[in-house]
Amino acid sequence: MTENWTGPARMRTSDQEREQIAEILRAAMAEGRLNLEEGEERLAATYAAKYRDELGPLTADLPDGGRRALAETPQARLATRRHLRRHASFVALAALFLTGLWVLSGAHFFWPAIPLVFLVMGLVRHARWRRYGAYYHAQYRVAPWNAPGHR
Repeated sequence: MTENWTGPARMRTSDQEREQIAEILRAAMAEGRLNLEEGEERLAATYAAKYRDELGPLTADLPDGGRRALAETPQARLATRRHLRRHASFVALAALFLTGLWVLSGAHFFWPAIPLVFLVMGLVRHARWRRYGAYYHAQYRVAPWNAPGHR
């Protein structure tokens, strides 16, 4: 850093942050948005970056900062499917448990329907998020310097 630097202190980047950008660049290359030569140049610049502000421009010209291509990879799809299956199995177990309590209670009104409606609504919402790739954004947190609208 130069001695006449007057802006905020530059933050050093970590290996994890570099690897996140490298994954985005590899996915963009696989998608055909970057040719092999340009992708290799950007990967070299990624691994050579020392500061966070050097990483942002490497993916700035990709749609959604390159995160959309990363969400379409087989690994990301498999992870979202696995999380959705886990959520569905939880809802099924909760339904069995609540129905068992209802049978034991001897109540005339099927009261487990009330919490089950909310559990199923949450499951449907989770499934819709999976389709739009929003779950990916929650799982793979995007670095603030690479967020949309950041300058």
